[in-house]
Parts: sequence; structure tokens; C-alpha cells
Amino acid sequence: MTVTMDPGLAADARRERRFFLSLSLPALFIVGLAAILPIVWIIRQSFLTTGGEYTVGNYEKVLSSGLTWSALLTTLELSFGTLAICILLGIPLALALASARPRVANVLMAFVMLPLWTSILVRTYGWLVLLRRDGLINAALTGSGLTAEPLPLVYNFTGTLIGMAHYMLPLFLLPVYAAMRDIDANLVRASASMGATLGQVIRTVVLPLSAGGIFSGSLIVFIYTIGFFITPAVLGGGKVNPLSTRIERTLSTFQDWGSASVLGILLLVLMCLIGVMFLTARRLLMRNKVGTPHA
Repeated sequence: MTVTMDPGLAADARRERRFFLSLSLPALFIVGLAAILPIVWIIRQSFLTTGGEYTVGNYEKVLSSGLTWSALLTTLELSFGTLAICILLGIPLALALASARPRVANVLMAFVMLPLWTSILVRTYGWLVLLRRDGLINAALTGSGLTAEPLPLVYNFTGTLIGMAHYMLPLFLLPVYAAMRDIDANLVRASASMGATLGQVIRTVVLPLSAGGIFSGSLIVFIYTIGFFITPAVLGGGKVNPLSTRIERTLSTFQDWGSASVLGILLLVLMCLIGVMFLTARRLLMRNKVGTPHA
């Protein structure tokens, strides 16, 4: 049965949509300029020499350098490692928050969001105090006899990964918790009443229904960590060099705006590719979920 809308109501709906779109046009214009103009400037700068002449030499120099691909590999390792830690810690935590009483969940969520209320620089130096050789963690480990000597927890990949995961965990948790909170509790009770164990309920009911939130949180974490600078610069101690750190050193040491712009474009292309991959995987998952026949 086809339902047709009254022509007068349809015209009113179109006028209403145009009205709200007109209200957002100034903001869209400003945001568009703020996003597009810097990218256009970086693209132009990548083709310029220090003397202002157009060339493709910047691309040849950057893309043929082993340091560039090493920085790209480090960037991907940090992003994937941070995402893995957020998934391993965030999904159980989101499940616990969604299962708790509202008052308890609100208190726990406040503690989870507490790191976002302080500066990332302050948090990074806080981890530096905790993880260094004479820091609190190594003092506790050596004092309890668990280790004979302090562990190398900072100025390396491990310390950088810890600091990045600490910052990104709340951002991953928010969409996952929202998705799990919206799951109908009757579905969980029905699964349990039919003999499903807790693990089966989580695997067959909770995780599929919260897949959208998990994908959204994963996309936020991965794209955000690709451009991380402060945490690798401080906790990495110069030994962990992702693309963002290489861009800063290219500018501060060599004043080479052309090569730095090429690195920035490489970082932007990487972010776009990762975003397309995540969105495609999510679309395929949702399509398979809709197309799955029910018994």
C-alpha cells in the first residue's frame, strides 16, 4: 500500500528544510573555508622550492627517503596498538557501565571522563613521572621484589603507547557505551532464558547490536592517533618518530616547507584511506546483518 503525502504538507516540509539549511549556511561556509583553504595552501606549498619555483622534487625527495616510510610504519603501529588497547579495555568497561545502575554508571563515567578535563600536556608529563626509571611504578615494582631493576617504560614505544591509550580510551568508550546502553534488556533476558551463557549472550547479542558504536569509536581512535604529536614527542624521547614528529623536525631543523607539506599531504591521504576502509567495513557488516535470514 502506497501512502502519498498531501501536496500542501510536502511543500511545507520542503520550506522548513530550506529554512533550517539557510540558518546553517554561515556556519557551513566558515567551517568549509577553515577546512579547505589550509589544505589548498599545503598542496600548493608542496610543489614550491625554497625560492618559490614550482617543482615535483619535494615529492621525489620525501617519497624516496627511508625515514618517511619508517615514520609511516611507526604511525600505523602506534595507531593500531592504541586501538587494540582501547578495544580490549573499552568494550568490557562499556559493558560494565551499561549493566550498572544509572547512578553508579554516572559516577563511573565521571571518573572515566576525568582525563579529558585536564590538558594533554599535563597528562603526558604525569605519565613521564610515573613511568621513568625512578618513577612511582618502577619504585613499586622494585620495592615489592617483582623486578630486580627498573623497567624501561618511558622514552620508547611502550611508554608512548601507554600515554596514547590513556588519552583515547574515553573517546572510544563514549560511542560504545551509548550503543550498549540502547540495547533492549529484554533481548538479553530472552537469550539467557533460552539457555545462552554469559559469553554467548555477549558474543551473539551484545556485540552485534553495538557494532555501530564499536566501529565509530575505532574510527575516532585511529584517525585521531594518526596525527598525535605531543605524546610521542614527550614519552618517546626522540626515539619514537611518527609522521607528525617528522613534520615538526623538517620545519624546525631544515625550514623546509615543501617537504613538510608533502608529509602533511601523506598524512591526510592516510587518514582518508583509513576512514574509507572503516566506513566500508561498517557498511558491509550492516548489510550482512540485514541480509541474514532469521530462523
